[in-house]
Amino acid sequence: MNSEPAIPAASALVTYARRLGVWDASMIVVGGVIGSGIFLTPAAIARQTTSGAEQLLAWAIGGVIALIGALCYAELGSRRPTAGGGYVYLREAFGLIVAFVYGWNLLVVNHSGAIAAVATVFVNYAGAAIGVTPADPRPYAVGAIVFLTGINWFGIRAGALTQNILTVLKLIAISALIVVGLVARGAPPPVASTAPMSPFALIGVLMPVLFSYGGWYYVNDIAGEIREPHRNLPRALIFGMLLVAACYLLANMAYLAVLGHDGLAASQAPAADLMRHVLGEPGARLIAAGIAISTLGFCNISVIGAARVFQVMGADGVFFRSAGYLHPRWRSPNVALALLAVWSCGLALTGTFDQLLNYSTVGDWLGMAAVIATLFWYHRARAAEVVPFKVPLYPLLPLVFLVVVLWVVAVTAWSNPRDAGMGVLITLAGLPVYWFWRWRSRA
Repeated sequence: MNSEPAIPAASALVTYARRLGVWDASMIVVGGVIGSGIFLTPAAIARQTTSGAEQLLAWAIGGVIALIGALCYAELGSRRPTAGGGYVYLREAFGLIVAFVYGWNLLVVNHSGAIAAVATVFVNYAGAAIGVTPADPRPYAVGAIVFLTGINWFGIRAGALTQNILTVLKLIAISALIVVGLVARGAPPPVASTAPMSPFALIGVLMPVLFSYGGWYYVNDIAGEIREPHRNLPRALIFGMLLVAACYLLANMAYLAVLGHDGLAASQAPAADLMRHVLGEPGARLIAAGIAISTLGFCNISVIGAARVFQVMGADGVFFRSAGYLHPRWRSPNVALALLAVWSCGLALTGTFDQLLNYSTVGDWLGMAAVIATLFWYHRARAAEVVPFKVPLYPLLPLVFLVVVLWVVAVTAWSNPRDAGMGVLITLAGLPVYWFWRWRSRA
């Protein structure tokens, strides 16, 4: 139980305004999950499976696990519908130091690194869409980060409107991919299958699948800006994740219908190969534009969610105090937005984000597991609370999520001990920083 006094997470004078409905929140869920993964990752999964059936099974299992995680976050958001998401739940359940380490990983690596990495992907695919290959994508990636930060400077409505447009466009792009693939078909007949995967191998395949499904938690970071969050937040999480799972499964069926399992495994860019196979080079450019839009939408969600976490950390005195400031007119965490943009732009310019993201993979999922674990604390320590939404089949579903995630993390750490070890060191590096901020706050 948290032994430290809880510090208010927002200014008493200026607070977040609840301006988002269930549609806005649903688009944030979908936009936070669908980035570039579904356009690229299926090829990597095909190389680790032996048939199209196993391919679809892996994505179906990943979808079920992700939906369970979203249901858990739906209860947490219903219990504490405030800005900050997982940081707030960890602070209340396990103490400020645990919450800080979680926020530290988000700040230094996870969110900022994802913004830098995906902004660079956006530049490359935008160039492919118009037939131009930038000699150096880094300045353009910085431009994209600054552009999105500028939009969100003017409050959640501006950021959400941008997100709604980008998410609808990315859903149109995925729908076009699915329709073209399922209508055209024409895949070569499958060759004789080798021995099916072992359960251990299936667990290893799940890590990139789960990575592609990750991102639903961004909507919890902005729970303080959703109208009727006790009702709308769970609805957005459930609807959004069901829509994502349907898109992912249908997209994999489209890849298999046109490329076949072996062709998918041999592809480096399956979405482009599918569209080029059916529609020629214009089709490849069209899907490149869709991927560019999808990645820009993911960047926008990352900027929105991360800034709220850092704003709460600033208000708690474990980050720059000025980061806790909310603009009196726009109700946006402008200082936190600016600090996030500066660090993300630095990672984009130096190109260090790729390795940092490799280091952070294990820590990212361990952090998510820790957030899910707060459910057990809430059910024990806050049993008398009236909660509008509770995760079904408690405690079975949270336990299933924790067991699967911890097993996948263990397999990943065993396969890549160097990256996992570096991730642990980055996490431990947050401890002296925490003590410094606490000392500075008291002083």
